[in-house]
Amino acid sequence: MKSLLKILISLLVGAVCSYLVVRNMHWDAVWTHLRALSAWPVLVYGLTLVPTHALRAARWDYLLRPIGVTVPLPRLLPISSVGFMAILALPFRLGEFVRPYYLVRDGRCRMSAALGTVAVERVVDGLFVSVILFGSYLLEMSAFRQPISVLGGASLESFAWLSLVVFLSATMFLALALKWPALTVRWSLRLSLLPRLAPRLAHKIADKLDALIQGFRALHEPRHLVPFLIQSLGYWAFNGLGMWLLARGMGLPVSLTAAYAMMAFTGVVISLPNAPGLVGQFQVGIVAVLAAFLPNELATAQGGAYAIVVHAIQVAWYLGIGLLSLRFVGSRGSLRQMVLESKAAAEVAGA
Repeated sequence: MKSLLKILISLLVGAVCSYLVVRNMHWDAVWTHLRALSAWPVLVYGLTLVPTHALRAARWDYLLRPIGVTVPLPRLLPISSVGFMAILALPFRLGEFVRPYYLVRDGRCRMSAALGTVAVERVVDGLFVSVILFGSYLLEMSAFRQPISVLGGASLESFAWLSLVVFLSATMFLALALKWPALTVRWSLRLSLLPRLAPRLAHKIADKLDALIQGFRALHEPRHLVPFLIQSLGYWAFNGLGMWLLARGMGLPVSLTAAYAMMAFTGVVISLPNAPGLVGQFQVGIVAVLAAFLPNELATAQGGAYAIVVHAIQVAWYLGIGLLSLRFVGSRGSLRQMVLESKAAAEVAGA
């Protein structure tokens, strides 16, 4: 019942985002720009996905080493690729269980420890996205204050400030938690009133926070932390650069700042309970930022075509690489069976 509710929520979020995009698009102009698309921008963007994908996959190694797990790169890359495919294809980020599942199946570690590394990765990515979005706001305040039709007239400024609050809150929590882990978790839960309102949920959240803190405590050594942060920076740098090159190749006059703001805001939107394939959410993030930096007619026509193309390329890339990688990870049975087994293993571990 709980899984069904999660799926329904993710589908609802995707439907709302799709509606917001569809009602604001100039579809005749969108199809005209799609038909005029040449192969070169697509090829160039595809080339930038190679280092983006490689860095995203390889950096996990520096989170695994502190918990005593060493995975050779030829094994790590296909495991990560299948995991990325599952994250994209499945609702409510159910695919997050897949990478840890393969490590557990190989007998390399416990599920709870592997899930802790994934949680650390998500938090760090969230911090990167928050910094990039707020930094873009500081550079282009006037654009961020524009009312955006696809957001119901809201501006990006509020999201930029929210990202700063999230960044500062998360940083403060981690700083306190690394110094006084048990005390920080206990007081955080007390302030939330969860122990009184939902004691079982509070206990579950406490376990997850403990696992997250342990994951960060394992990164106290610079030999693990520094290369992980450098590769994460490279991952986000290539990600934004590729989106900028594709936009310019499609004739959109966007700056690098706008491209990175587009990447960061899309990251914020898809952090919500996601629909399969990120349909709707991805397009809302792209079009909303383009509408802040470009005339609305351009953002909802040529920008709409761009949103469709960049999403389609990413879906094709991650599904294609993921399906090819299934041959190298030693999957038994179907993809659906693998996902069900990974979810069951996570539930046993209390995730």
